[in-house]
Amino acid sequence: MTISQVQRRHLRGLAHARKPVVWIGQQGLTAGVRRELETALSAHELIKVSVRVGDRAKRDTLIAELAVTSGAELVQRIGNVVTLYRANTDAPRLALPAR
Repeated sequence: MTISQVQRRHLRGLAHARKPVVWIGQQGLTAGVRRELETALSAHELIKVSVRVGDRAKRDTLIAELAVTSGAELVQRIGNVVTLYRANTDAPRLALPAR
């Protein structure tokens, strides 16, 4: 799934006031974090994740892995906070603008 720039801008606007719902610490992407990420994406579709690992290269790798393993689209990254979007096909909560 790829989203257009118009859709990405719309999602950034919706995510602006939201707080991170998943935090990733020094342990990285553990099984518990993966479960929480899956639960949050299924429930909200659009979430923020706080990635608090020390090294910038490790953080970049972890963010890429987050998007791939969860099947989510990376909407935005500002510092340690990442915004992810994955549409819920069963019960969609967000309506995206046309491309």
